[in-house]
Amino acid sequence: MNNPISPLPADPHTAFAGHRILAAGALSDVALAVRQAMDEGHDATILVFDDLSGKQVDLDLSGNHAAIAERHRVRIDPAAPAPEAPASLVDDAQPRGRGRPKLGVVAREVTLLPRHWDWLGAQPGGASVVLRKLVEQARRDNEAQDRRRERQEAAYRFMSSMAGNLPGFEEATRALYANDHERFTQQIAGWPEDVRGYAMGLAWGAPDEAAAG
Repeated sequence: MNNPISPLPADPHTAFAGHRILAAGALSDVALAVRQAMDEGHDATILVFDDLSGKQVDLDLSGNHAAIAERHRVRIDPAAPAPEAPASLVDDAQPRGRGRPKLGVVAREVTLLPRHWDWLGAQPGGASVVLRKLVEQARRDNEAQDRRRERQEAAYRFMSSMAGNLPGFEEATRALYANDHERFTQQIAGWPEDVRGYAMGLAWGAPDEAAAG
């Protein structure tokens, strides 16, 4: 019988001992692996990174293993509100009476030119409905660009910490922000294998995603 595939942790992290990956997984598991390495007298510098943001993470390894695991365990609030439905779905539903805003809507001041207000006021549903639809459309249109920028920033954070003194760092950074996958690969070819692979994963994701991007 095939073993079920373990789900990815909600808080994926990776620990490096020098330029080699020491552990990867949920932060609590990584923290325990780091503590064990320290207890065993591991002499390499150990750094931990958030796999989603590329940010370096500080650990509190005081106490016993149970305390360390609990301290670094992700806590999910069961009462957290569900994601709001897209405006295009919500606002095309039954019309609501004036003065009864949908739950979850936040009122803030918006400054526009008079001609903008005139145009919004002439649209079906009123200004608020149209603005929400415009924002949702802009989010969809820029989703790929926003995701690429987030990946670039994550990769740069990691590279600055782990590869700032490695050959080709500056040229690799230029290639990263130019979204030049081929040149980036060439510039980091001489880096330690784990550092190279992790940087590539942050910058371009899985190999199939990199090919698509």
